[in-house]
Amino acid sequence: MATADPADPAASDAAPDDTDAGSRGPGAGASAPGATAGSGAGTRVSGLDAFFKISARGSTVGREVRGGLVTFVTMAYIVVLNPLILGSFAADDPSAKVDVLGNILTVPQVAAVTALVAGVMTILFGLVANYPFALATGLGINSFVAVTIVPQVSWPEAMGLVVVNGLVVLLLVVTGVRTAVFNAVPADLKAAIAVGIGLFICFIGLVDAGFVRRVPDAAGTTVPVGLGIGGSIASWPTFVFVVGLVLTGILVARKVKGGILIGVLSATVLSVVIEAIVKAGPSAGVNPTGWNLGYPALPDEVFGLPDLSLLGDVSFGAWTRVPALTAALLVFTLVLTDFFDTVGTMTGLGKEAGLIGRDGQLPGVSKALFVDGLGAVAGGAASSSSNTVFVESAAGIAEGARTGLANVVTGLLFLAAMFLTPLYSIVPVEAAAPALVIVGALMIAQVREIDFADFSVGLPAFLTIVVMPFTYSIANGIGAGFVSYVLLRALTGRARSVHPLMWVVSAAFVVYFAIGPIQAVLGG
Repeated sequence: MATADPADPAASDAAPDDTDAGSRGPGAGASAPGATAGSGAGTRVSGLDAFFKISARGSTVGREVRGGLVTFVTMAYIVVLNPLILGSFAADDPSAKVDVLGNILTVPQVAAVTALVAGVMTILFGLVANYPFALATGLGINSFVAVTIVPQVSWPEAMGLVVVNGLVVLLLVVTGVRTAVFNAVPADLKAAIAVGIGLFICFIGLVDAGFVRRVPDAAGTTVPVGLGIGGSIASWPTFVFVVGLVLTGILVARKVKGGILIGVLSATVLSVVIEAIVKAGPSAGVNPTGWNLGYPALPDEVFGLPDLSLLGDVSFGAWTRVPALTAALLVFTLVLTDFFDTVGTMTGLGKEAGLIGRDGQLPGVSKALFVDGLGAVAGGAASSSSNTVFVESAAGIAEGARTGLANVVTGLLFLAAMFLTPLYSIVPVEAAAPALVIVGALMIAQVREIDFADFSVGLPAFLTIVVMPFTYSIANGIGAGFVSYVLLRALTGRARSVHPLMWVVSAAFVVYFAIGPIQAVLGG
């Protein structure tokens, strides 16, 4: 990775579990002067260093703090976006997400629990798994809950299904199934997952910034997306994104410490100045030249008490409100999406951080997967929807984060966000989006690890890479790659080289892709 230092050879004698994982990988850096135990600086942080293995992974406290801050900045939008997906301002709003009983979740309620669960689970993940992978409400799953599940059941019952999903995922972890599947994925597909996530992150950044936009159906064209508005950069927010991207790219290319963070903060300052002059206003879905998420203007107040009334508002009555088979299919879809979004994201982040061991596996992955499963349960119990590892953590990794200390920083900022929503919301998504594009550019370099000369590997890898951004889903990309890999290896006489679990998982993905017709048949 472009921001990493040379690997620390002294760390190779560390314990084989997860102690030296970062020092062996391509993204690990050498311990910075003064960071090792015994030196003046090292003595002051020796306890922290020993707990998080900061020096062993070639990092420093400063890098971890900086990386944790960058990760928060790039994913803080979830505290704004998740309430817009799950919550509503009023039950009579045309776009309100009303359940079968006519009830809604209010935007302030969802914002509070979104920040709370993200903060608690991110800190827990850092302390238990010791990886710089932050957690928050999973995009895609929350939309599935709001659009597909809630029209059939009540909000508490929908969140009850999310809790059941988390419990199933935890069972898979405890029994070793989830870890076994994680380890059964071929190295080429793991690299493809990382590359696909890089493109996915980049696409998210381009869309969030308005650089890439959906072409309206009324435009009379079959082109689904286009550049900006009418084929040009026609808004000040997108201009800020372009300036931020160029600036951040220069800083990263020159290996400036904190380059990504400097880029985001600089773009935010530029946003505030521009908004004060041109008054672009918020987008709010009706102003295409406005700011999408976050509004770059100094708020009237910076403090507010969170509404945590949704905590524990869960019911398991969905199994009686709808046919049990329907409820089971809904849970199956949640589990498969949750399961492989996490597997794919952890694989990509682990490779980017240089935390993958010599055996191609992520050390201590069972602990990481267990906490991620707890995130699904906690998200359902708090009505924020399932929480999972966030791909935007790659921004913090690119900034140097290698340990769970970065997660503690990110998590504390999420907890503070419950009270400081007006303050952090001045960072528009257009100012944070350049970091996602830069990270995507860094992650795509792993494409060189894929053996495209063997087409039975090359095609599945290619499908994994392109389906993720094209369908806006990590799980879809993994499914396409797995199913095509199993079929191509089997039909070219190499079925014995396919791990048995890959057959099982691929079969599950076939059901996943055909869930609509299956539900239609069963419903009929």
